[in-house]
Amino acid sequence: MPTKQAETKWQGGKDGSGDFTTESGEISGTLKFPTRFEDEVGTNPEELIGAAHSGCFCMQLTALLEGEGYTANELHTVADVHLRPAEDGGFEIPQIDLTLEADVPDIDEATFMDIANTAKETCPVSKALAGPEITLDASLVS
Repeated sequence: MPTKQAETKWQGGKDGSGDFTTESGEISGTLKFPTRFEDEVGTNPEELIGAAHSGCFCMQLTALLEGEGYTANELHTVADVHLRPAEDGGFEIPQIDLTLEADVPDIDEATFMDIANTAKETCPVSKALAGPEITLDASLVS
């Protein structure tokens, strides 16, 4: 299996910025403290974690559904990544909430929920982020 890479080059102090890019070049941008801790528009590490987690979860769920003979018309997952001050100083990500709306023909609610929860537990990003609590609010739409 390949190893994937991303990098950031930071310049300056807290008033500086860091330019990041992925190995593929498909994702790049600038990180700054105000985009993370204030209301300045721009990306931040939590957004990137959310994008990775929601994407990984959708891919894992797709694979599990197809393994059981189902094909989703659409999976829409939102990942809310919570950042807060840590008791011992600094900051922490104590929780990630995944919210899923799925259009999956011919599946019953119990089967859907079982497969969705398995996807939450087994997607590689969920495993990598096993420190924070990861919740799932899933709904099957018709």
